[in-house]
Parts: sequence; structure tokens; C-alpha cells
Amino acid sequence: MSHGYRHLPSATGDCIMHSPRITHIALHVRNLDACIQFYREFCGMDIVHRRDHDAKSIVWMAEPGREKDFIFVLMNGGEDLQLTDTDYRHFGFALESREQVDLIARRAEIAGCLIWPPREDPFPVGYYCGLQDPNGNYIEFSYGQPLGPGAEAATEKALKA
Repeated sequence: MSHGYRHLPSATGDCIMHSPRITHIALHVRNLDACIQFYREFCGMDIVHRRDHDAKSIVWMAEPGREKDFIFVLMNGGEDLQLTDTDYRHFGFALESREQVDLIARRAEIAGCLIWPPREDPFPVGYYCGLQDPNGNYIEFSYGQPLGPGAEAATEKALKA
């Protein structure tokens, strides 16, 4: 079993262990400013780098404290996505409580971008809602998954069931 590791030859011919680590996701978007505002308002992300050259703009956004861990790269000049109601590809953000999921859902409903009202699904999914960013990407906000805030309590609850 490889456990995701690869043996790569070094310059000396010895094999070294290499385990890839995700650092960013790049999104080509139609309306860069609207997407920046969405990720600031709903995801709490900040711009950590911006480069503008002629008509091309590239923006790096990250959650506070995770600037060197994981970023969203937003680039202008893209096309809107047209995802169907049964397409569940999404970016997932963990929240501290069910109440925070409900709060995000209420804010999204007012803003007209709520696509999945809050709901509970069996472990490991938990309690979640879904939003659509200005480019058509789906964004999930959850509590009770085995990742992020609430992970320990959710895992303990699942093991006892």
C-alpha cells in the first residue's frame, strides 16, 4: 500500500519520499470583483496578493491565518458555470455550530444565492447548507463533519451510534 507517497529519485540517485499537499485551487471567473466580495462576505477570506497586468488580474484569497497553507486563486476572463441541481461538486467550509450554518443560510437567502437550505444528512456529512458564488460554483457550509470545527464531537457521536 502506497499511502499516497511516491518514491522519487534524488540528484544522487537515492530514492526520497514525496507526499503531495494541496496548496491552492485556481478559479477562472467572469466577474472578479463580485467573486472577491462573495468570498470576503460569506467565507471570511481576505486578499493576500493581487497582480494586475494589462487586462489580466490574478487575486490570491485566504482565510486569516491560513495564508501559507491554502488559498483560492481567482483570475478574470472566465465563463460562468452552469451546474445542474443534481451536481454536488462544491467547495466545503466548516463552521463552529449549527446556528452558524443557519445564519449563513439566512444571509444567503437575502442575497439570493442560497441553493441548498440547511439540512442534516447521516455521518460523515452532518448539518449543512449550500450557496452559489457569482460565477456559479457551489459552496457548502457545514457543521458536524469529521473535518474542521465540530469534528471531534461528530466522530464521537458516530462511533457511539
